[in-house]
Amino acid sequence: MADSGGNQQQTTRIQQSSQPSFVIRALWYLLVGWWATGIWLGISWLLNLTIIGIPLGIKMINMVPKVLTLKSTQNTQIVTIGDTGSSVEVHGPSQRSLVVRGVYFLLVGWWASGIWMALAWLVSLTIVGLPLAIWMYNMLPAIVSLYRY
Repeated sequence: MADSGGNQQQTTRIQQSSQPSFVIRALWYLLVGWWATGIWLGISWLLNLTIIGIPLGIKMINMVPKVLTLKSTQNTQIVTIGDTGSSVEVHGPSQRSLVVRGVYFLLVGWWASGIWMALAWLVSLTIVGLPLAIWMYNMLPAIVSLYRY
């Protein structure tokens, strides 16, 4: 690609993990994540029952993977333009439009997420089910509002 000045533009995309090591994440889950997530989900679900609280409730549900296991990823895009320099842009995965996500939440997300949360909690009661429960909790943002984590 060439920019308006005739310089060649090169774009490099990398996925970079901004999360702590596996050991730290496991310790967080064992000491804090398992019980904090339950409280977090309870508060977010109550907020979703009110019109005023819906934006904060959905934001909280979208943050469940971070509360549960400190999971976080970001995409880094490095744009180099000729010999003049480069810039770095950091952003998350692309999301569906807010209108689509809002309609989905009103028709499906609010009740499906409640069922999904209850099932995830039941599965988490067994040691064998913990990996599945963590996966289910990590999928919760997509269930409630099609949010891509």
